[in-house]
Amino acid sequence: MAVKAVKDKKKQAGIGIITEGDRYLFGEGTHYEIYKKMGAHPATVNGKKGIYFAVWAPHAAHVSVVGDFNGWDPDATPMEPLETSGIYETFVPGLGTDELYKFTITTSSGKVLFKADPFAQYAEYRPGTASITADPSFKWTDDTWMEHRKEGNPREQPISIYEVHLGSWKRKDREEKEGFYTYREAAEELAAYVHEMGYTHVELMGIAEHPFDGSWGYQVTGYYAPTSRYGKPEDFMYFVNYLHKKGIGVILDWVPAHFPKDAHGLADFDGQALYEYADPRKGEHPDWGTKVFNYGCHEVSNFLIANALYWIHEYHVDGLRVDAVASMLYLDYGRQDGQWVPNEYGGNQNLDAIEFFRHLNSIVDRREHGAMVIAEESTAWPLVTHDPKVGGLGFTFKWNMGWMHDFLEYMKLDPYFRKFNHNKMTFGLTYFNSENFILVLSHDEVVHLKCSMINKMPGSLEDKFKNLKAGYTFMMGHPGKKLLFMGQDFGQLHEWDEKVSLNWEEADDPLHKDLQNYLKDLLHIYQKYPSLSEADDDWDGFQWINANDGDRSIFSFVRYSRDHKKSLLFVCNFTPVARPDYRVGVPKRGNYTLLLDSEHGMYKSPQKPPVLRAQKKECDGQPYSVALPLPAYGTAILRFT
Repeated sequence: MAVKAVKDKKKQAGIGIITEGDRYLFGEGTHYEIYKKMGAHPATVNGKKGIYFAVWAPHAAHVSVVGDFNGWDPDATPMEPLETSGIYETFVPGLGTDELYKFTITTSSGKVLFKADPFAQYAEYRPGTASITADPSFKWTDDTWMEHRKEGNPREQPISIYEVHLGSWKRKDREEKEGFYTYREAAEELAAYVHEMGYTHVELMGIAEHPFDGSWGYQVTGYYAPTSRYGKPEDFMYFVNYLHKKGIGVILDWVPAHFPKDAHGLADFDGQALYEYADPRKGEHPDWGTKVFNYGCHEVSNFLIANALYWIHEYHVDGLRVDAVASMLYLDYGRQDGQWVPNEYGGNQNLDAIEFFRHLNSIVDRREHGAMVIAEESTAWPLVTHDPKVGGLGFTFKWNMGWMHDFLEYMKLDPYFRKFNHNKMTFGLTYFNSENFILVLSHDEVVHLKCSMINKMPGSLEDKFKNLKAGYTFMMGHPGKKLLFMGQDFGQLHEWDEKVSLNWEEADDPLHKDLQNYLKDLLHIYQKYPSLSEADDDWDGFQWINANDGDRSIFSFVRYSRDHKKSLLFVCNFTPVARPDYRVGVPKRGNYTLLLDSEHGMYKSPQKPPVLRAQKKECDGQPYSVALPLPAYGTAILRFT
């Protein structure tokens, strides 16, 4: 993103790279490519090549840039203010890329702060905290993918997401950077695994630069810098491009809710509150010890919205999963009485954050149509995925946290008690079309003594695997896109730990391999049949056959495509009691082909799948029915036309 050459300007106008128009748009909060001007960029000024620096620090008494190039001397390279914008700039001739730097900010009280560049595109490997000059350049070859994305509608497409923490997915036996896979190494192995399993997307935790591994990337200090743990910016571009070439989308976790108080970061950036609300009752999360962005400040909202567009446009990512949305929407989130400030109408809604989301989602849709913005919103806030024109927030999808809690509570139960909790599995179907949902079994559910997914299941080890197969089958048939955290597809026994690799040796054990193969079959069925994705928010796409068989803890339902062709019937038994001649109602006559069951997985050539002929025998309120053997914890998916 090198800046074009400029001629000398009058001192009042500055160097001329950041124009009066740039300053106006930044002040209005609508400079969507401000990252091309702010920060550090190669430039040519008066015929000399070097690096142009610009930083926003309106409360500062003095600003300079320091680095190896000037011995980290705060007096060596002063920066000049640009009129009343609060922006400081300078040009350092002869300076190139891969140089460490920071901004030194002298506050109004005379204190000198050493701050990393908020717009830095590259950062020093931890524990170092300096920014690094960069000019990311990459030859993209994913045009076909990008055109398809632009023309598509994610809400009607199959989306099955593999959530990954890159630092602990796999590690190599080497000392360099603690054995982390590089972006380039991970791209090839991860793409191969994801493609084989049948996932459509990878969601990456913690890619923006962050100092503390234990934050999993949710306490960000470098919003514009892919973490140097795994390589350079160009390496991450390679990662995204490679996955796109293999037909796999890339989603990033994005954290506009809060930021840490690390001395080199955004907190009190120019000696006082700048990126955060000044009032600590709005500007700090007491539970997390972090700062809250001031969404009502145009320059701050511009910083964040441009950042979202930066990842989508410059790095071609296909979606952003917005972390902790509820903490942004509610002024009293995590706060006791007296610790929060009501809005101008006396309510607890953060009106600034509401407007921020509507602005963000509208501009992403307009400029990067087809890219997704996904809300991790844990309350019943209305209209999260509805158009701002009708009072919505405009997100593409919302994580279905309610479904996740009910599902896991049910699955943990001893099968005897499931009949008393049957509604936990059916309740989600009373509101499934109120939003555009993603069903999630994320990292948050398999850490901090919550047990891995397999160890949440009751019974013997063998029963645990049977339970989980039944649960995954129900999840795959339930309306909504899908997300599963790494390691849970092969039933990793221990909880996730970001400090170590997944235990891939377990995947070779017969029970684990059987679960992995079964989920693989489910994922491939999910991708193949439009009935499982086209009408996720429409009652026309779902029909209960029997939602009330609590005594036997059996659920049966149908998923329909828009044209009602190749519909799928799901039957799931959540007890260890076999039903050798289970009869299930069906809506029409004809043949019902068994695509998959818990005993065989998916029927593949040369196996011929069993075909059941519907009998005109009323069952479950349906005019026809079929009989099939349903083993203990048995499942079945049948296709009909």
